[in-house]
Amino acid sequence: MNLIVAVDKNWGIGKDGELLCHLSGDLKFFKETTMGHTVVMGRTTLESLPGRRGLPGRRNIVLTRQEGYAAERVDTVVHSLEELCGVLEHDRDAFIIGGAEVYRQMLPYCNTCYVTRIEESFPADRYFPDLDADEDFVMTWESSRQEENGIVYRWVKYERKQK
Repeated sequence: MNLIVAVDKNWGIGKDGELLCHLSGDLKFFKETTMGHTVVMGRTTLESLPGRRGLPGRRNIVLTRQEGYAAERVDTVVHSLEELCGVLEHDRDAFIIGGAEVYRQMLPYCNTCYVTRIEESFPADRYFPDLDADEDFVMTWESSRQEENGIVYRWVKYERKQK
């Protein structure tokens, strides 16, 4: 399974239910990377998307504790990790797309993490685990430096070490 996230220098990912900054290049990378795949997100992440509905061109799965939850362009709603793992049993190319709690729960199941590393700090109230300090992951690829609206960033690929 895969994971895709944008983080600042402190591994912050969001504040008050919003992304830390808007980078059109990163949104394009996200779209190109996830298009045609299954995306898994929490309810709050879904509700932060434009129109509060699933992403077009992808199979959308929402993980929520809220029974009876339904939303536009959402293919499947699950209420536990066990249920999610059952739905994803044969889908090894799915992408976990947030939020913080879903990332934490699903990181042990992910072998590849696509991380947009933003080279500055923002006020944040949600964080992603520091993969540079995680002994289970190693950086295997890094893009060239990108800059947009004075914000410098790069795309980095981390892969789970083989045991």
